Amino acid sequence: MATSDRPILKLSLTPFDRSVEVLGLLVLIGFWIFTINYYGLLPEVIPTHFGGGGKPDGFGSKEAILGLPIVSTVLYVMLTVFSRFPHKMNYTVTITEANAEVQYRIMTRMIRVLKVFVLFVFFTLDYKTVQIALAWPDVLGRWFLLLLFAMIFGPLFYFLIQLSKNS
Repeated sequence: MATSDRPILKLSLTPFDRSVEVLGLLVLIGFWIFTINYYGLLPEVIPTHFGGGGKPDGFGSKEAILGLPIVSTVLYVMLTVFSRFPHKMNYTVTITEANAEVQYRIMTRMIRVLKVFVLFVFFTLDYKTVQIALAWPDVLGRWFLLLLFAMIFGPLFYFLIQLSKNS
């Protein structure tokens, strides 16, 4: 079935979906507050890239830290808009009248949850940048990269499995 032939449904938000949306908005607002709050305290040169062990291997001006919440905000808005058009997304199964609501709900939930985790990933990078720039104790250590991958791929695999189970 072509995407143009798929049912177009208006899905109501469940309490879980609303909670995830509120959490995402709160993380985004907190991210901006954190970045703006520490921006003035940063030295002129800050870490801008991290290697596999979480050690900085690239440096730039402190203005670069503003790129993280800006990119996060753009991604937040884009993913919010995309989640409103589940009939336009790619699925591993043929979407029919019978399975559309379940498949759309899982897909939109995946996008919402991934949106929050992407915000957490960018916020973690922002925190790590401020932490190193201001010589705070390293609380993430060598687990930094593993944490970032787990925050993205954990929910992604979970929801892809849910989509295939409910086909």
